[in-house]
Amino acid sequence: MKQEFYRIINASIETKQQILADESLQNTIEETITVITDAFQKGHKVLFCGNGGSAADAQHLAAEFSGRFYKDRKALPSEALHCNTSYLTAVANDYSYDVIYSRLIEGLCVKGDVLVGLSTSGNSKNILNAFAKAKEMGVITIGMTGASGGKMKEAGDYLINVPSSDTPRIQESHIMIGHIICELVEANIFGKP
Repeated sequence: MKQEFYRIINASIETKQQILADESLQNTIEETITVITDAFQKGHKVLFCGNGGSAADAQHLAAEFSGRFYKDRKALPSEALHCNTSYLTAVANDYSYDVIYSRLIEGLCVKGDVLVGLSTSGNSKNILNAFAKAKEMGVITIGMTGASGGKMKEAGDYLINVPSSDTPRIQESHIMIGHIICELVEANIFGKP
């Protein structure tokens, strides 16, 4: 059993080491930190979406902005789009699960807002539809995916594609990168802790 622990932990470490070695990916993360900082400073919101474990990660990261990360500070306007179950089930039932996020983008967003979509495959139809609606409206899109980027590679403004095709390793890295973004955005706006 211990060998399996080591194998899993080492796979997670190896994925993170690949991120450390990828200057292009680091530059993209840095650009998204600037974009999100700028959006908040201009009074815009940052919204998140995902499915399954990625929905949990989306909710987690939104809470870091709207709650707090390191500092006691004012709340930043951020939310995960799947948190209203009445809306989610009504739209999925009456229209299609594929439009649950795009309808919210249409109703909630304005030009200059930011949408972060998390999808390990990069092919989640509801997130791709949300990105398409966001693009129509001038909402900045950031995709967080696995190695290939899937269809989100072409659909978003920014792509943070974790160098792995293993869903748990991708999701672990999404949270790590998300925490980096939250910490540095918070420091940009409110100063270091």
